[in-house]
Amino acid sequence: MDHATSRAVETAAAALAKAEALLITAGAGIGVDSGLPDFRGDEGFWKAYPPLAKLGISFVDMANPFWFGRDPELAWGFYGHRLALYRATTPHPGFGILRSWAAGMPRGSFVFTSNVDGQFQAAGFPKSSILECHGSIAHLQCTRPCRQEIWPGHELEVAVDPETFRAAPPLPSCPACGALARPNVLMFNDWQWIPHRSSEQERRFETWLDEAGEGRLVIVELGAGTGVPTVRLNSERIARSRRGTLIRINLREPQVPPNQIGIACGALEALQKIDDLLG
Repeated sequence: MDHATSRAVETAAAALAKAEALLITAGAGIGVDSGLPDFRGDEGFWKAYPPLAKLGISFVDMANPFWFGRDPELAWGFYGHRLALYRATTPHPGFGILRSWAAGMPRGSFVFTSNVDGQFQAAGFPKSSILECHGSIAHLQCTRPCRQEIWPGHELEVAVDPETFRAAPPLPSCPACGALARPNVLMFNDWQWIPHRSSEQERRFETWLDEAGEGRLVIVELGAGTGVPTVRLNSERIARSRRGTLIRINLREPQVPPNQIGIACGALEALQKIDDLLG
């Protein structure tokens, strides 16, 4: 860790020591230290899914509801494999550090994440304090959709061939009409995503922000890149509107607006360094 990064860590620790409310915002990069694959760029994605590399299908291409109609076995192979991977993954110790910080905030805390993997819930964060803006892979909806309903898929098992990454029938189906089901995840070019679950989470989030009021707010953002900038833009918007301090932890893209804190480091290393200073 170079001098500039060390100074940024010290500044972050000082801000957290004075904080009254904590907003944790996270993108896919927070999961790398847990062993989850880095889908950054086509090469990272294809390393995780070699059969898709042979077909020349990128992450952006694959994360599209189009495939549930054209090739449902391939679509559910991709999402079924990810579902099993997330279930088998243990959140890294950085999640525990974040929980300990959150527990000490007099005005409480909230999580805003674009991740669909359920890792914050697995790490013990209360479901009532998490906003999953892109939905959840552990929840399902109808592909049609025949009605505006979302149901839990916690018991769902999808058999996926590890060589081809294709799913074997029977594929998940809608309990109402029998049509193919899909994850309740916001994909690219997705006009059929049912947003009700995430919208309810958003209402709880806005209520928490209002209740936090003028308390000193610190936003700790982890692993959120510019490729899909939802998390970064929201972190900056909230920091600006609530006069909060943004701590952006990002190994490759730590740039921040003026007077905010950027730490060019992986999530776990940065959290441990900050926590050491907090004692």
